[in-house]
Amino acid sequence: MDDSQLRHELEARHPESFGWALCCCRRDRHRAEDVLQQTYLKILGGMARFEGRGSFKTWLFAVIRRTALDERRRHWLGALRLLAYGRQRPPAEPDAADALLDCQTLQPAFRAALEELAPRQHEVLHLAFYQDLSLTEAADVMGISIGSARQHYDRGKAALRRKLGTLREFQERDDHDQPTGRSAIPGAVL
Repeated sequence: MDDSQLRHELEARHPESFGWALCCCRRDRHRAEDVLQQTYLKILGGMARFEGRGSFKTWLFAVIRRTALDERRRHWLGALRLLAYGRQRPPAEPDAADALLDCQTLQPAFRAALEELAPRQHEVLHLAFYQDLSLTEAADVMGISIGSARQHYDRGKAALRRKLGTLREFQERDDHDQPTGRSAIPGAVL
């Protein structure tokens, strides 16, 4: 793949790449932007090369995931150094988009339940529902077997159902025969 084709593919995949970077960075917008920029630099600088063994999208998502893991590790090492000197990082300010979502009643409950999942369950659900990848493609991105991806997928969905089923907001909707699950929560997928 030549440089112009590579740039075209990156531009075409940017919105979904940013969504995946957000997931990998636990919704920290600034860190996701940094991870995506580092990913693009790796790719355009030739440190990560697409060899055509799978789809471009799964390869790109795998590079983003590995870059996010490296960034998380660097962040934790830096935080440990700061703790050694008795300094702590100030809490991050919520961005305007998250502030708007907090005004809704069900979205915060869903997001909290999703964040409480084990990291791999969270990742596989995000890839399957928000990025429209098959479980095989999600497994490739995550570097795990398809069986393991299926197991994380099934356990993640079951955990979300359990967590959301205990919340009053979701029980009230069931009592009134209103839709629950994906149709009841904008942007939520169960």
